[in-house]
Formats: sequence, C-alpha cells, structure tokens
Amino acid sequence: MTETPPPPPDLPPLQLPVLTPRLRLRTHRRDDAEALLGIYSQPAVARYLLDEAWTPTLAAEKTAERLTCTGLDTSAASLALIIEHDTAVIGDVTLWQTGGTRATAEIGWVLDPAHSGRGYASEAVAAVLAVAFDHYRLHRVSAQMDARNTASARLARRVGMIAEAHLRQDWWSKGEWTDTLIFGMLADDRLAGTCSLNPGT
Repeated sequence: MTETPPPPPDLPPLQLPVLTPRLRLRTHRRDDAEALLGIYSQPAVARYLLDEAWTPTLAAEKTAERLTCTGLDTSAASLALIIEHDTAVIGDVTLWQTGGTRATAEIGWVLDPAHSGRGYASEAVAAVLAVAFDHYRLHRVSAQMDARNTASARLARRVGMIAEAHLRQDWWSKGEWTDTLIFGMLADDRLAGTCSLNPGT
C-alpha cells in the first residue's frame, strides 16, 4: 500500500488580487485574450514554450481555460494570475498541483520582453512562491524550463530556487530535441534561510 502525505490543513480563501510593491496579480478575465495575444504571439516568447506562437483563436481558448484557475483548492487545482503594472498586462504566472498530492506544485511564468530587465518577473514569481508556501502550506514547488532559456534560469535562482537537474535532450519540441532544467524549492529551504524571496535582488 502506497503511503501518501497528510493533506495540509483547511485554509481560508486566498485573498486576491495579490499586491506587491509594483505589481497587481489578479485572476484572468475573458478580455485579457487580446493583451495575452500580444505577448504569446511573439516568436521570442514562443520559442521556449510548448505551444506555437498564439493566434487570436488560441489566445481566446487559452484565456477561457484559465478563467477557472483561481486556486489550488478549486476543481482546477491551479492558480493562474495576470501580472499587471500600472493597469497594463505585462505577463502571467501560474501555480498548479502535481504528483496527485496537495503538497507539491509546479510554477511557470511568462513576461512581455518589452518589460524585461526591471525585476517585474522576479517580483511576481516571488509573490506567488510566498502564496504557495505561506498560504497553501506546500511542501515543494518546482519549475521546469527549456535549458536554452537562460533568462528564466537566472530568475529561478534569483528568487531562491535550487538547480536540481539538467536533463539532456529529453523533450522533442518544435522539430528538435531539447534539454530541460529543473529547479526546486522546499518549505524547509525557506525555514532554514537557505533561499531568498526578495524580488529586489
């Protein structure tokens, strides 16, 4: 008989939006499709993602899928948040349960390249990691990315995630074999002070 970890305690509803010093992280609306299309249709953004560059039809479909992603404790078991700066949509960050347990999750993010280099993505990801551990009481959060995506790898390290694996040519993507980087963060890492969630670094 396989043992499963005990579920986390019942928690109060997550208070949304999540606010940081410069950003507002909120759930998706149907009218976000146009702004997200402007980001996900860029070849530089789509290059390292599983999807091809978004079309208007795909943008509408993907946005509709995310409307129900309002918390790990919902039927969707995921939290998809728009990143807003001064009311402009500049990206998104998503947290979703993995491994069939409420104790582990994966995080992913996308930022409009026009807003890169200012720490916005780090600020948003750090805030969602705080939600993962402080609100949902998760044990572990991981992040997987195309190994060529050096900007995302730097971001993962910046917010305190630990590089755990480099898988060689494990994924066939857009006509070629690609490498995958895996990063992880444990609740114990934060308690031991071995990681930082300071988005200003």
